Amino acid sequence: MVGSSNKRIPEMVDTNEQTLQLMEFVVSGGHFGINVAKVSEIMKYSQYPITPMPNSNPFVEGIFRPRTETMTVINLAAYMGLPPSEDEERDILIITKLNNVETAFHVHGVETIDAIRMSDIEKPDTTIYGGEEGMATGIAKHNDKLITIVDFEKILIDISPNLGFSPSDVDSLGMRSRSTKPILIVEDSPILERSILGSMEKAGFVNAIMVSNGKEAWDYLERFRGSEGPLEEHVCAVVTDIEMPLMDGYTLLRKIKEDKDFKRLPVVVFSSLVTEEYREQGERLGAVACISKPEINKLITILDEHIL
Repeated sequence: MVGSSNKRIPEMVDTNEQTLQLMEFVVSGGHFGINVAKVSEIMKYSQYPITPMPNSNPFVEGIFRPRTETMTVINLAAYMGLPPSEDEERDILIITKLNNVETAFHVHGVETIDAIRMSDIEKPDTTIYGGEEGMATGIAKHNDKLITIVDFEKILIDISPNLGFSPSDVDSLGMRSRSTKPILIVEDSPILERSILGSMEKAGFVNAIMVSNGKEAWDYLERFRGSEGPLEEHVCAVVTDIEMPLMDGYTLLRKIKEDKDFKRLPVVVFSSLVTEEYREQGERLGAVACISKPEINKLITILDEHIL
């Protein structure tokens, strides 16, 4: 699939058919996946020299400069506790752009890009995949294989905590009043779920309902269809990630805005995948805002405008 030259990966989100464009890669014989929307490029590991950095994280191999920007190289096998590569000449660097930061992940091969039906992606079993500390956001069944979808945001935050956000970041907003208005938060990464929940509580939004994918969010909304009293007593806003198992955030957004009972709900897209193209797509589907992680204070400000 990959020759000696770089290969550009197009950003793709399918909002009509519930599918995920998944790049399958190999580490120590295991099969893993990443949404192609998170991948900006792939290149041969041996294509550029990598310079080790003293006193760096043990999972960081070093830095390299393929063009004008310097990137950090993370050894994914080392992070996962798996055996090292047997043939580095065949290894690949997957270049991601998350939270506007480009990072190179050292893997042992890239196999294919597949359209995976959301219905074929399951939530990971917490006892097998490490629960809240695990690095899997979903398990995809494809061609008689199980592909672990990796939580790359968690890996980056584990290695470089400054790339994430915490409740203390909300302090810059000053004194806040308490609000019990219910806000539905849709996020599949446990580490980011905790950060969002803590930040919301610190900002005074003490009634956040957490679910881990768009299907769970839609099922939760359906509970209040036709109920007595206004919908806002149960949910007054939705904050959603984009890439999630079972149902992605843009499919959830489209379903809400096409539904006569729910279309008035303000929906905010809060994702590490937000680029200008994704922002335009989200706003076209009816989102009141599309915000890139880790801009938690901007999220709080948007919620203030549409709720308080």
